[in-house]
Amino acid sequence: MISAYQYRLRLTKKQETEVERWLDMLRHQYNYLLAERFSWYEQNRCSINSCPLVCHLPELKNNPDYFSQQNSLPQLKKDRPWYKVVQSQVLQNCVKRVDLAFKRFLKGDSNGKRSGKPRFKGKNRYKSFTFPSLSKNPINGNILTLPKFGKVRMIYHRPIPEGFKVKTATITRKADGYYVTLSIQDDTVPEIVPVDSVTSSVGIDMGLKSFLIKSDGSEVPIPQYYRKAQKRLKKIQKAVSRSKKGSNNRKKVVNKLGKAHKKVADTRKDFHFKTAKELLGNHDLIAHEKLNIKGLAKSKMAKSVLDAGWGQFLSILSNKAENAGLVTVAVNPRNTSQNCSNCGAKVPKKLKDRIHSCPHCGYVADRDVNAAINILNLAVGHPVTSKAYRVTEPLGGVGKKPTL
Repeated sequence: MISAYQYRLRLTKKQETEVERWLDMLRHQYNYLLAERFSWYEQNRCSINSCPLVCHLPELKNNPDYFSQQNSLPQLKKDRPWYKVVQSQVLQNCVKRVDLAFKRFLKGDSNGKRSGKPRFKGKNRYKSFTFPSLSKNPINGNILTLPKFGKVRMIYHRPIPEGFKVKTATITRKADGYYVTLSIQDDTVPEIVPVDSVTSSVGIDMGLKSFLIKSDGSEVPIPQYYRKAQKRLKKIQKAVSRSKKGSNNRKKVVNKLGKAHKKVADTRKDFHFKTAKELLGNHDLIAHEKLNIKGLAKSKMAKSVLDAGWGQFLSILSNKAENAGLVTVAVNPRNTSQNCSNCGAKVPKKLKDRIHSCPHCGYVADRDVNAAINILNLAVGHPVTSKAYRVTEPLGGVGKKPTL
């Protein structure tokens, strides 16, 4: 099992200068290696898929792959001696980033999805570097020892769990300072609770009126952190647009804007972690929709969808459930709001219709609660409430089952 713990660093002025120096050198090397890839790509590709019988092609150059670019690093340190201060594996990781970005552009990831064309990193755009391996015991109190960089002080607010080994360390520059992300690994694998042994299951329906609604009828209010901070962000953004480009005043205001956006992101992420912990603390199995977040982000609801952060929450929920040995199941959301969770009949309704009222069995419930129950039924493979109901008299309120 692999996890990541992030700590804030307390660097001295000299260490901050050294971090910025490393980042700038790695940025230049990243751009140089990427330019080498693009140069080969442009000179050795053809705009058509066939070639005439007689053609005059220039002499083909060797493809600059990961290994050839990594083998060029010793010569780099000879030609540019100032690169000797950067730890060798950090430079190798820079080559790996170029290779990964270019492969995703040409071939795509493991799912076949291709990324956009990699861009050259401008000033302050290269924000992190990684130490792929550390010493056996790199942490002593609140002091972290990094290869060739030395000892740095961090806010050690959460100790590394027993049995875990620190594998990598990534130094990241953010708007409010520098952070280190430690990748920790434990070879033991938690036992996943079998679906047949689940004692407490719940289905959740993500929404914009409420953040989520459970199949038991309870709901989690949506915080809307971005919308609440929008007025303040607009004021700072206006100060950025009015300041002169390249001035010190603009740098200060841009940094202030970055801190404001980071605060919104941090509060949202904290809310997601707490909500996931509450769900996993009370339930063994959690069923949710398999949402097309990218598609929803292109609709008229884009701002609300991105403010809710469904993608981040579901990722946190699945990761935490896996670490705890619990189960999360993603189901197809098709017709979960239309079908009746009591009898299974399809009851068409518009988005403005917030109450589900089935004309076939008489079941009445909140639209989102009905959807959450359908999601849970799809996840476990059978209706959670298997008891059959028949209508003998009209229902008296929302969420009540027909009388037997």
